[in-house]
Amino acid sequence: MTPDLVIRNVALPDGRTGQDLLIHAGRIVEVRPGIAVAAREEIDGGGLLASPPFVDAHFHLDSVLSLGRPRLNESGTLLEGIRIWGELRAGLTHEDVVERALAYCDLAVAQGIGAIRSHVDVTDDRLVGVAALLEVKRRVAPWLTIQLVAFPQDGLYRAPRGLANLLRALELGVDVVGGIPHHERTMEDGRRSVVELCTIAAERGLRVDLHCDETDDPASRHIETLVAETTRLGLQGRVAGSHLTSMHGMDNYYVSKLLPLMAEAGVAAIPNPLINIWLQGRHDAWPKRRGLARVAEMWAQGIPVAFGHDCVMDPWYPMGSADMLEVAKMAIHAGHLTSRAQMRAAYEAITSVPASILGLEGYGLDPGCRADLVLLEAADPIEAIRLQAARLLVLRGGRVVARGSSRRVRLELPGRPGELDPGRPFPS
Repeated sequence: MTPDLVIRNVALPDGRTGQDLLIHAGRIVEVRPGIAVAAREEIDGGGLLASPPFVDAHFHLDSVLSLGRPRLNESGTLLEGIRIWGELRAGLTHEDVVERALAYCDLAVAQGIGAIRSHVDVTDDRLVGVAALLEVKRRVAPWLTIQLVAFPQDGLYRAPRGLANLLRALELGVDVVGGIPHHERTMEDGRRSVVELCTIAAERGLRVDLHCDETDDPASRHIETLVAETTRLGLQGRVAGSHLTSMHGMDNYYVSKLLPLMAEAGVAAIPNPLINIWLQGRHDAWPKRRGLARVAEMWAQGIPVAFGHDCVMDPWYPMGSADMLEVAKMAIHAGHLTSRAQMRAAYEAITSVPASILGLEGYGLDPGCRADLVLLEAADPIEAIRLQAARLLVLRGGRVVARGSSRRVRLELPGRPGELDPGRPFPS
């Protein structure tokens, strides 16, 4: 047997250097230095970082790239974004959603993303977004994994047919149960929605991912109910609370009770640093809260934390480029995650941790794993985040699906010509 591919001399996220990766039939066969086997193709890794693909644990493919339709979010608030989306949603077509989502999926692959968990709004009785994203999921499956969450944007009970539409979406093949308890009409309705949604997931053997407490109100504590229902229904390891921004204003004593309960129940957290710090704190004068859940404290309790991108050029966020390294970099800054260990953990929050939350099979760089990986123009995960490193190669099942270029710049300065790598301005 002649192996398909060997990638020579790469660094790995765990700190190993000078490693060779032997790949055959879409799987990693061997990982060690100096593999003395001839393969059909060889790639010189040049000592750079080979990483498992990035995983975006929280996104909205139905709204992506819709910026300015029908108008811009002038206040920069979550609630204005929801109102604009409601206006846009009424006129959505299947073709429009498919076209925008496919365009974003191309960008995501180029940026080294291998999997996306996308929430899809089920408020519209037509379920246009659901049908469109199920089609997109099928079409991109050879090069990108999409996991869909049934998301009643206007509220499970607040929307006239929120519950019925969510159940229809699950019957059509949507993967995960979603919700938005803090956007129901009352706190009690929010609590009831969490109970009902978790019960639906338990009965169907599905995962749960709720937009939970995405508000500046420290009294929004639906995460507490989510944790309790996870334990009551035996959903440990299958539940995530996304956003959790109310945590930035919660009383410290209450948080000291909440976080151990989250850890005990195995409930994961999915903050979305770019969008959370953009939308939250809009009612604050000074000091302004930054809208980010308490990541360092959750890590200290052993709670799985993944970072999501959430939005790109839509009613909530006019920026973004599918760059999960930008997401991790913002989390580090906004959350004061500045120790070396915390920066490495931030890299895991866009790779291995979300892969576990999504339940991805065969993820990683160990023998037997799928040969899905990214070659980054960096020596290690921290440098990759610092530079938002170029993606030189993206592989899916051992096949190259994207090639990038180096970030080197040719200078033409008087008396100082030459090339410069902006990330390494000083000779090593």
